[in-house]
Amino acid sequence: MHTDPAQPCDDTSDGRDETAAERADRNWNEVLQELRVLQTGTQILTGFLLALAFQPAFADLDDGQRAFYLALVVISAVSAIVALAPVALHRVLFRQRAKGSVVRYGHVALLSALLTVSLLLAGVVAFVFDVVVGWPLAAVAAGSLAGLILVLWVVMPVTIRVRHTGGDA
Repeated sequence: MHTDPAQPCDDTSDGRDETAAERADRNWNEVLQELRVLQTGTQILTGFLLALAFQPAFADLDDGQRAFYLALVVISAVSAIVALAPVALHRVLFRQRAKGSVVRYGHVALLSALLTVSLLLAGVVAFVFDVVVGWPLAAVAAGSLAGLILVLWVVMPVTIRVRHTGGDA
């Protein structure tokens, strides 16, 4: 609870009694928690992809499958880099009283990382389906997952936000 009259409360009316610095600290902690969740999934997918190249069956891939595999490895690396960017920024701006900027940057980076992870998830499933049962079913599987990601990660959150804010998204 905010009790220091020397630090005025910020003007965000969400029912919390906190200063702008307290809000930035809380929001940064939320960004870090989301980063942890995102990084775990990305690391698992990256490990899976990297291990594939050392499997005997990897030699059986055609040129298109190899190119697709390499594209997935690059997307995986980009996802990790983007998701870790807020941490790097925080280190560079440590003790510079720029927490608000770090939080805003973290928000944008996390949204970008979610986009790359969605591509990675659908791509890895498409790759596995392509190798196991062929491209037509791979396209169906990837398209279905992309649709599910779109509904759960975009449509539902936006719908809930619009309902919560009374139309102001």
